[in-house]
Amino acid sequence: QVQLVESGGGLVQTGGSLRLSCAASGRTLSNYYMGWFRQAPGKEREFIARISWSTGSTYYADSVKGRFTISRDNAKNTVYLLMSSLKPEDTAVYYCAADQLSLSLRAGRADYWGQGTQITVSS
Repeated sequence: QVQLVESGGGLVQTGGSLRLSCAASGRTLSNYYMGWFRQAPGKEREFIARISWSTGSTYYADSVKGRFTISRDNAKNTVYLLMSSLKPEDTAVYYCAADQLSLSLRAGRADYWGQGTQITVSS
């Protein structure tokens, strides 16, 4: 089993920055991809970004490309999402997830999910 715990959410003003963390524990994730998703009220869950634990390769949704950066610290078993130039439309619950297939994450599917952390961007 894998446990994913997000942290770092909160309230931020438009244009501000915030960094989310996702701490992973349990089985090894060296063969997994880690992803970040978000879900705004009344909307479907949206894929944001993913990173390979082994190679560090990244992929971003167009909606966040250039503003958000996903990274990982293998020694700490932690994945980060640095969010910059935040907009009110970035307000959502943000989730991290893990899956062995990159395409699964991009399709919104994952073997493991965190509990989510709320981000609110005030205008």
